Amino acid sequence: MSDARTFRTWLATAVEEARAGLAEGGIPIGAALYGADGTLLGRGHNRRVQDGDPSTHAETAAFRAAGRQRTYRGTTMVTTLSPCWYCSGLVRQFGISRVVVGEAETFHGGHDWLAEHGVEIVVLDDAECVAMMRRFIAERPELWNEDIGA
Repeated sequence: MSDARTFRTWLATAVEEARAGLAEGGIPIGAALYGADGTLLGRGHNRRVQDGDPSTHAETAAFRAAGRQRTYRGTTMVTTLSPCWYCSGLVRQFGISRVVVGEAETFHGGHDWLAEHGVEIVVLDDAECVAMMRRFIAERPELWNEDIGA
């Protein structure tokens, strides 16, 4: 369950979530958490704008949607954008084994740090993810800067 085709299929779930967030007037970042057996455990998108909650990042939404798990070893967090420090901390805190990143061109988050601490990182350099974020950043720079803490 760890080949490039599987990762692309999983990324499609996160991209659907990112599109949903954008359609709701939010930031187009989506994520999904998959179990070691490839089962979709949870999915979500950034809802900072929609909920007025600065902690509702895509990764945290997917993590919360997955509910309580006995362990997170062997799980994979798939995200359309390199995870920020907050979301990288979530990955470390709960022992998520792998992070699949749609793109790290528009934002280079904490994935290098995660790799240094034993988390498997797969960066897909997905053109659709890059294009979606570039469009959003150009159209809503104030919201983007708020999201990344600039």
